[in-house]
Amino acid sequence: MAGTEFLKKDETIRLFALGGLDEDGKNMLVIEIDGDIYIVESGLKFPDFKGALGVECIVPDFTYLKEHEDRIQGILITHGHDDVMGALPYLLKEIKADVYVSPFTFGVVNELLKKNHITGARLKVVRQKETRRIGGRQVIFFPVTHSYPQTYGFGIQTAHGYIVYSGEFIADYDDFSDAYHGDYSFATRFKNDGVFILLQDSKSADRPLHTAPKHKVSDHFDKLLSDYEKRRVFVEIYTQSVYRIQEMIQCCIEHHRKICFYTKEIQHLVTLLQSVMDPIPAELIVTEDQIDQLDDVVVIISGQGRQLFQLMSNIANSEVDNIEIRESDVFVVATPLVPGVENDFKNMENDIYKKEGTIIKIDRDVKGMHPSKEDLKMVIYMTEPKYYIPIKGAYRMLYANAMTAEEMHIPSDHIIIIDNGEIITFKNGELQPGREVLELHDSLIDGNADWDVAGVVLKDREILSTDGVMVLAIGLDFKTKEIVNGPDIQTRGLVYVRDAEYLTREVTRIMEETIKEMVDANRYENMECRNQIRERVSRYVFKQTAKRPMVLPVILELAQK
Repeated sequence: MAGTEFLKKDETIRLFALGGLDEDGKNMLVIEIDGDIYIVESGLKFPDFKGALGVECIVPDFTYLKEHEDRIQGILITHGHDDVMGALPYLLKEIKADVYVSPFTFGVVNELLKKNHITGARLKVVRQKETRRIGGRQVIFFPVTHSYPQTYGFGIQTAHGYIVYSGEFIADYDDFSDAYHGDYSFATRFKNDGVFILLQDSKSADRPLHTAPKHKVSDHFDKLLSDYEKRRVFVEIYTQSVYRIQEMIQCCIEHHRKICFYTKEIQHLVTLLQSVMDPIPAELIVTEDQIDQLDDVVVIISGQGRQLFQLMSNIANSEVDNIEIRESDVFVVATPLVPGVENDFKNMENDIYKKEGTIIKIDRDVKGMHPSKEDLKMVIYMTEPKYYIPIKGAYRMLYANAMTAEEMHIPSDHIIIIDNGEIITFKNGELQPGREVLELHDSLIDGNADWDVAGVVLKDREILSTDGVMVLAIGLDFKTKEIVNGPDIQTRGLVYVRDAEYLTREVTRIMEETIKEMVDANRYENMECRNQIRERVSRYVFKQTAKRPMVLPVILELAQK
């Protein structure tokens, strides 16, 4: 293999994931070669609706990376979807490293870092079919077809062959833009030099045949514009579904339909897309103020997750300034339903149906742009890897991916399914027995702060949401510690006070007796006394109500005139 004469034959490779395995999103893979660390992706995921408790998103545990920051050679971000780059601002708050992105992804990542006030980021733009030397090793980048323009896969050189990450891809040969055109000649080059490990996306591994051409919305949207030629069409779509957005724009141009890009997100995206698509005729673009003046405008409304569906509900309920919904309006749902937003999605549907609007769900008939079984087999056939590792997706998908590799005659002991935190080790080109396991804790993001999954804030929110709160206030003389005010008992979300006077009487007695005991024993201390009251009151309330409310004792020590 060219260039391997400088690499040690007895090198040690460790490979593990900090997220993305047996889950949807939060993708982060670590490839460690003789101590040099290559980080692949830095994604987030959205919380399950029932357990959200104010949590906006969940990101991987960066502890290992912070502890070994000096060994990090680079962060490889293959495209601009949240599940592979959304956690990058939080990662770059913790470590400094070069970040390798495509030209289009550069613009999106740059805006994301600015929004999160990240300065000094070292973004490195990589071009299609480019070879870089990163950490003393050759890294070959190659373009793949995905729902995001200029997505790449890559191969990292080792002494025993390349570690190839095929990225999120499909095999498609008739894309409307060069920005989505994949080049599979890379596989021949890697095969000639040897592929040590092949890692492949599992999100659609249980689907038969190829994904293409069923990933396209053009035919469905073209028919829709013909069927509803003289009616307004409102399209809701994730901002990051760039391929679909471009298809819809192209259909509107071909039908000479006016287009309104309604949200700031879609307006910014269209500006970025000018570098990879033909310009939109200026006469077709209209502003928000013109929507109610037109009968056949196509309004594209983009966003992400819960916020998008809530905005659509507001529009359906005529709760926005510039749109008055008509019974003739057509609503197009062009997004897949992702975990965590199911209730918001259903509420949006309800609000639209109440207005007697027409709903058309395009996503039912369109496949996501992830490799199906024959796509996976194609790359396995072209690379002939020694070891095969399924990545990204629920465990059943990882298993389906592994079964596909076995069908391609890769020995079962060379197909490796791992879980987040499990480290597999290769020495001198051979898999070693046993697996070290990292203890991982997801970081939960609330606005600009994060905390551990076992953190006080989340536990407090859970208690408040289920068992309520009890506030106990009392005033003591600063010198004598005699009661001069109260106690005053207030509850919220626990019991109806008028029906539970016995509860407040007993809590009052517990509070007074605890203070008196500690004063008489000459061991009164404000904090310790509050802790004793909290513990005793909590035990009593649980016996009476089977609830564990948040108990907040307040002892004010007042200086008497």
